[in-house]
Amino acid sequence: MTKERIKIREITLRESKGTFSLFKKKGISKKDYDFSGIFALRQLLSNERARILDVIKIQNPLSIYDLAKKLGRTFKSVSSDINILKRFGLVELIEQKHKNRIRHKPQLITDTLTIHLKI
Repeated sequence: MTKERIKIREITLRESKGTFSLFKKKGISKKDYDFSGIFALRQLLSNERARILDVIKIQNPLSIYDLAKKLGRTFKSVSSDINILKRFGLVELIEQKHKNRIRHKPQLITDTLTIHLKI
């Protein structure tokens, strides 16, 4: 039996002049994140995005549309949330050809999110 490798995403918040700024893991360009501060982190950690991660993990939806149906939400709102989760490196979309269409299957790419707060 093969042991699966745990994938960890780290986010570090640093205090600077009375505010927090958000940085990505060392060695990766800061421009990959087009957000700043604790507000963006609060958005990432919303209950709706937690539900999305849970449904992807447990129910394995076939597409963003399928995910939206399972959540009882609109395609547009789920797609927007998926894009934020992609930017943080928690989810990726796998292109799959189905009949004459291409669908994007959401897939988790990390098992753990670690947040460091440096003051």
